[in-house]
Amino acid sequence: MSTAFQPEQYDAQLNEKRERLKALLAPFSAPEPDVFESAREHFRLRAEFRLWYEAGVPYYAMFEQGDKRSPILIEQLPIASRRINELMMPLLEACKADPVLGRKLFQIEFLTTLSDQALITLCYHRPLDDSWDAPARALGEQLGVQLIGRSRGQKRVLQTDHVTETLEVAGRQWHYQQIEGGFTQPNGEVNQHMLSWALDAAGENDDDLLELYCGNGNFTLPLSTRFRRVLATELAKSSVRAAQENLQINAVENVTLVRLASEEVTQALTGVRPFRRLQGIDLSGFKFGTVFVDPPRAGLDPATLELVKGYRRILYISCNPETLAENLQELTKTHRVVRCALFDQFPYTHHMESGVLLERR
Repeated sequence: MSTAFQPEQYDAQLNEKRERLKALLAPFSAPEPDVFESAREHFRLRAEFRLWYEAGVPYYAMFEQGDKRSPILIEQLPIASRRINELMMPLLEACKADPVLGRKLFQIEFLTTLSDQALITLCYHRPLDDSWDAPARALGEQLGVQLIGRSRGQKRVLQTDHVTETLEVAGRQWHYQQIEGGFTQPNGEVNQHMLSWALDAAGENDDDLLELYCGNGNFTLPLSTRFRRVLATELAKSSVRAAQENLQINAVENVTLVRLASEEVTQALTGVRPFRRLQGIDLSGFKFGTVFVDPPRAGLDPATLELVKGYRRILYISCNPETLAENLQELTKTHRVVRCALFDQFPYTHHMESGVLLERR
């Protein structure tokens, strides 16, 4: 599939993804997938650009994969949010005009939200000192953005290092602190579709949810409304901190968050070994009926596969349909696929997010 920006080809490319997902799920007698399309342009809320210098003048540059010598010089990026496109040239012109802001600047990273908040990181091949702060603060005020400066081993934060995204799911607004450098779903509108689909697939429950790989709580927050209690697990410290903050911002009180890898969760729940990080948490008090997983591209490891097979329902969001299909070869020995979905997070690429709901046979 071409990765070029071709809005006129969008429908054909989306249909190609639909057919690929259906073929991957066909061996498991999956129903017709729900398909959630993306906006054709201005859908990507974050972007990073290298700067390419010609005669000492910087330009935004992108490269074909594997080729760092032949830049494609750009002034706008149609797939990026309108806010990113508004900011690109005024920011670059300001950096060109100010030697403190522009000297040895090699990369610019944008993080925006559906509500048009923006955080911009300027990356340098030189140490930054106090002389950078005043012009950076003035530029941030002029553009109405947060600015951060980075160089090797340095991070200069003038005000905050995050934006707050607001997502609407099933008529309720959820607020998410999104930290500079942390993982966030790049396509905010499609993310709302993913959350709404997961919420609908989960249904109303009077028992508990086990969530693995909870990240910053993207799914945790809305799913908490559909279960008595939630035990959410995540290994990355920065994600755990963000998830804790997001639970507090949204006044969610029925979620217990623990920093454990999925393999450690398996060991804890099966009684293989105790964990100091679980002190004060009574795992036997949970009554899990559903497990929710959103694993990395490699899918679920064998031990986690065995763990999730023990639950009545499995809600699985996947960023790699090939490893999802591999996992389903094992999961469908005990469960059947009752719902599935395609979420077009990444238009004009072969990447796609998908979801399945499995129920015990």
